[in-house]
Amino acid sequence: MLIWNKDIECASRKEIADIQWQRLKKTVSHVYENVPFYRSRLDAAQLQPEALKTLDDFRRLPFTTKSDLRDNYPYNFFAVPMKKVVRIHASSGTTGKPTPVGYTRADLEMWSECMARLITMAGGTSDDIAQISFGYGLFTGALGLHNGLEKIGAAVIPISSGNTEKQLLVMKDFGATILVSTPSYALYMADSARQMGIDMKNLKLRLGLFGAEGHTSQMNAEIESRWGILATENYGLSEVVGPGVSGECSCQTGLHINEDCFLPEIIDPDTGRTLPLGEEGELVLTTLDKEAFPLLRYRTKDITSLVEGQCPCGRTSLRMTKVKGRSDDMLIIKGVNVYPSQVESVILGMEHISPYYQLVVSKQGYVDVMEVQVEINDDSLMERYSELTKVEGSVRAKLHSVLGLDCKVRLREPGSIERTAGKAKRVIDNR
Repeated sequence: MLIWNKDIECASRKEIADIQWQRLKKTVSHVYENVPFYRSRLDAAQLQPEALKTLDDFRRLPFTTKSDLRDNYPYNFFAVPMKKVVRIHASSGTTGKPTPVGYTRADLEMWSECMARLITMAGGTSDDIAQISFGYGLFTGALGLHNGLEKIGAAVIPISSGNTEKQLLVMKDFGATILVSTPSYALYMADSARQMGIDMKNLKLRLGLFGAEGHTSQMNAEIESRWGILATENYGLSEVVGPGVSGECSCQTGLHINEDCFLPEIIDPDTGRTLPLGEEGELVLTTLDKEAFPLLRYRTKDITSLVEGQCPCGRTSLRMTKVKGRSDDMLIIKGVNVYPSQVESVILGMEHISPYYQLVVSKQGYVDVMEVQVEINDDSLMERYSELTKVEGSVRAKLHSVLGLDCKVRLREPGSIERTAGKAKRVIDNR
């Protein structure tokens, strides 16, 4: 089993806690001295840096939210002078202004180190040729993976996103062994390869490093089946660093967190109360080794849980389960909580159904209703009404069994749901 930094990745819990405590004290002092927002918040809570006595005291620190970042747009959260900032990225949020994130040279090195660990634990080596099919730009995904891959000595093809036919041509001719993309785009590329008559067995691809959108174990299995590769997930968010917070090793037992750089906790999203290890709730992250844009107890809105114990790969870090969804993406339909990932887990692997779907939410009178739109994978079915009715009933019954909700199902023609090289749009809210 390949390990990039054994001293950290296989450290004892006490060793990790000692590192976290020393870095937490330094981070709190840094933001207190250099970020007016944090100085004000900490003073109001009577939590000046010297008030922290143990690592557990971090739970007394105030939360930071996306709204706080937007209210201090563009640079008021930066903790160093601009002359020390060498890179600026921004969040890929779809509402409001983007959130700028700054990096010093030390921040970029820390980021590359975190990515090198995650790439290595997934199986990446200096012998690999990695095709990055993320869009380059303010989005952190492409350059985050790019720098980590170069750090381990892999060759990088920075093809960016789009032009799927060219993507597949380059993958074949350049001998790419690693694909970096969103999981939904990986499936779309697989569909396109089949349509182009490309035999997957003639490709050298062996590993996928997927991120930027959550995906279920069922989708993971679908990708692995279509490509004949090991498909791994990595997790991050621009506000915290970008990709590099956590990632799957080849054992796929959860996403290992780079705990020396990011201090995780799980809270009840409604009350803010810290939950015991193993319980599902909202992930909150405190950065421990950032200079330009450190954050205290940042509420990610991502729903997951934490797992402890040594992994079969030998690593001792806490792991997070696959993100179930975002607390602000959860739909409440007739009193039932629904996450898009639950629908995905239902339709993947069903006969005659492709792995593309959308949830359309609207109002009927005063009641919210949801229509699940899914694609069939065979054009000829559109002409066989009785079979269509049977497939629709099967999907509806399985959704009812899993969700506890009776919702309308609409079958759509192959290729009719929009594909994208970026994050897939799963929910259309017409309310």
